[in-house]
Amino acid sequence: MSRYLLRRAVPAGVAVVFLFAGSGCGGGDHSSTGSSGHGSAASAPAGSPAPGAQFGDADVAFAQHMIVHHRQAVEMASLAGTRAANAEVERLAAKIKSAQDPEVTTMAGWLGAWGEPVPAPDAHGAGHESMPGMMSQDDITKLAAASGPAFDKQFLTMMIAHHEGAITMADEESGAGVNLDAKALAAKIAADQQAEIGLMEDLLGRL
Repeated sequence: MSRYLLRRAVPAGVAVVFLFAGSGCGGGDHSSTGSSGHGSAASAPAGSPAPGAQFGDADVAFAQHMIVHHRQAVEMASLAGTRAANAEVERLAAKIKSAQDPEVTTMAGWLGAWGEPVPAPDAHGAGHESMPGMMSQDDITKLAAASGPAFDKQFLTMMIAHHEGAITMADEESGAGVNLDAKALAAKIAADQQAEIGLMEDLLGRL
């Protein structure tokens, strides 16, 4: 499994390099007032919230990788509407989808403001499966082929592992990121998904 390497800015200008292997993100911290032009908040419409005046490689990697991670969770959750037998599983899947879809939109907006690429909708290829909790395409195919109680158990087992991976990624952003909005979202993701893990473990034990 690939290791995260991110860059954390401190007031004294000391940088600790910690960049996700193979992420392709540019080096250094970026300010909205920097000469590079990355992450310019000055161009935001008056009254609109800027995605933080400063961001670093950790923030870019977090947004790019969590977008891919969330999209897979939404894909898995979307299957429950026609395959789940348990009403609680179906409701939980709908909750996951309704929570993570807007977060994808938020993170894509940050990347656009920062001048960084947004992962393509079909970005599930080599390099992404190594992220914590990501399912392989074979896993997704098997889940899509299941239905009824078998789907419910497989969905919960996979989504618990998926959530645990997201928490790992979020915790790394909370520790190494510099963008306040990204760090706040990371903390929210960790808290929300930890609570959902508890619900899924309880539900799985009752199936």
